[in-house]
Amino acid sequence: MSNTETLPIDSKVIFLCGECSFTVRDLLGAARFRGELEPAWKNLLRLVAAERKADAEGLEVVDDAIDNAAEQFRYQRDLITAEETEQWLTERGLTLSDFSAHFVRHYWREKWEDIEPEVVAYFSAPNDLRELLTSELILSGELDRMALRLSWRVAARCAAEERPASAELIAEEQARFFERSGLAADQLAEWLERLGRDPEWFRAALEMEAIHRRDCDALLSRQAREREIAALRLPLTRFEVETIELDSLDAAREALLCVREDGMTMEEVAAEGRYPYRRPKPLLEEIPEELQQKFLSVHPGEILEPIAHGDGFHLCRVIGKAEPDVNDPVVQERAENRILDRHFADLTTRHIQWRTLFA
Repeated sequence: MSNTETLPIDSKVIFLCGECSFTVRDLLGAARFRGELEPAWKNLLRLVAAERKADAEGLEVVDDAIDNAAEQFRYQRDLITAEETEQWLTERGLTLSDFSAHFVRHYWREKWEDIEPEVVAYFSAPNDLRELLTSELILSGELDRMALRLSWRVAARCAAEERPASAELIAEEQARFFERSGLAADQLAEWLERLGRDPEWFRAALEMEAIHRRDCDALLSRQAREREIAALRLPLTRFEVETIELDSLDAAREALLCVREDGMTMEEVAAEGRYPYRRPKPLLEEIPEELQQKFLSVHPGEILEPIAHGDGFHLCRVIGKAEPDVNDPVVQERAENRILDRHFADLTTRHIQWRTLFA
């Protein structure tokens, strides 16, 4: 086995920018700087608390539930065989035991949504718990998202070598850091020491964040949003839908007859059969691709034929559809994400050399 393969997972290089390498440790440090690690840490504490509660009560998992969750994970990553799965894990510094334990923790967490974990600060936590966080971040896909966010900032700083962030922008970013972290200025040195970083690292983090924010503000003008929304008119079309969730095709067909032939409303049919009834307002791009044309082709008020969904069926009636509203926060977010994705994808292509992704 090579020396690279035996390195601790925190030392694994994820990407390069010029002669600078960025490791898992760098991803975690950047995420902590931006305040992104705390939610993941709190979630891990809940997962661990749920598992301990189950152990204390002598409960056992349902093997089929764990197997199904693991199978879905493998399917999403195109891991066909057990050997491919084991290789995938080994490349990420994980074992089959880590893999199984991940699904067990999530199984128990779903059983006790309101569980209150013991409060443990990240810096004072034992090493095995902090290592468990890294494992959880890898298996949940969150570490990949952290890598992408950091790569955007690194690429933006590299592209802005001749136009660095002003002292004013850096000062604003520092104020934001103290506000979100809850630290006072005289606590910064201790925070950096516990993180294993120095003032130079902190200054670089502030500069990257300032440049990234400056670039985003320039890209996301109202005119740019409106142009993007116009280009995405079809996928951002908003539907208003009534749905009934039924447990069999026969039940779905009977419900369809009640609406079409007997004149009952969807809500009445759901209430009579004690079926879940909902009024979602999805965008076209949120509807499964194989169903999008069906939704586009029906007129408001029409009911679609029963749609298979999981182990049951959905009966859907399209109440209405509307073109994208530039003032709709969800539509704005989708348009903004596409603008930023396109811009930073180009930057990272030019400035980032990827070595490892964990998904």
